Amino acid sequence: MDGEHSSHKLESILQDPSSDPIDLPLEYLRKITNDFSDKQLLGEGGFGKVYKGVIKNEKFVAVKKLDDQLKLGVQEKQFENEVYHLMKLRHPNIVRFVGYCYETRNGCVQFKGKYVFAEKQQHRLLCLEYLPNGSLDRYISDASPGLDWGTRFKIIKEICCGIHYLHEDCRDQINGAIIHLDLKPTNILLDDNMVPKVADFGLSRLFDGKKTQTHTANLVGTLGYMAPEYMYYHVITAKADIYSLGVLIIEIIMGHRLKLNPFNFSKDDFIEAVRNRRRPPPYQDLCSNFVPPPDNQIKFCLETRRRNERPEIEIVPETPPPPVAQIPFLKLLVL
Repeated sequence: MDGEHSSHKLESILQDPSSDPIDLPLEYLRKITNDFSDKQLLGEGGFGKVYKGVIKNEKFVAVKKLDDQLKLGVQEKQFENEVYHLMKLRHPNIVRFVGYCYETRNGCVQFKGKYVFAEKQQHRLLCLEYLPNGSLDRYISDASPGLDWGTRFKIIKEICCGIHYLHEDCRDQINGAIIHLDLKPTNILLDDNMVPKVADFGLSRLFDGKKTQTHTANLVGTLGYMAPEYMYYHVITAKADIYSLGVLIIEIIMGHRLKLNPFNFSKDDFIEAVRNRRRPPPYQDLCSNFVPPPDNQIKFCLETRRRNERPEIEIVPETPPPPVAQIPFLKLLVL
């Protein structure tokens, strides 16, 4: 597929949300990112970097390039997870997957005193919709002026929509549920209308059929957002995402990060430390008519030590943003 044809196909896919992702040549992705130039770098994490790709007619995409220095098995697992899980997902609060690249470069290398042709390098890249307002992280940092309450409420509500889709509504499409396992501000991206989209499915798990729980030997994720039963006992359930969501909600309301290292606390002390930091910023910063709620009126989804007592995400009718004091946090709001 040449560059002209690739650009045409990408433009068509961006205009049609029902389109399937396509295979893209490495050379084309090099071209639209200016050979993965630092000037087009959007962000980076533990598994690679994300670049802005410029296609025709002022259209843009995000190109995620997995780190070539990662161990082959780790890189392959991350790539396959994202491709397999994003292929069939279609939801306004899940980042759109538009293309991928998996190319192997062979070369002549020495092996036991002889020169042989062998696999020299593998390139794995993902092409995603470009979201101009970046990640949620930049809006809940100390350097950020913050967001008005209506926008905060909208972001909370629509993140819940995305998680509800992964846990429940996508079952007919993929015959199971997806547990994200790495919900955090940098993995929530915002479009030009501040609509949040859940991204980065490299650590996610697919629960086939009626499966509700599994164990893992390898603890991966982000400290501060991992549920205690996952962090301490390596148990994975959908409630692990609910816990992470609770931390996110606190940070969105407070307008800054909690900055806690869970390994400095016992399991119960860590939960208590998070609870003690839950108080929102000065009420007038959220809305002019804010009335401080009684402590028993705010129940975050991370407060319980028993995962089975954490709330489900409940579907409720569309409503305007309520005053902060009236939000029933025990029942997370989705459309």
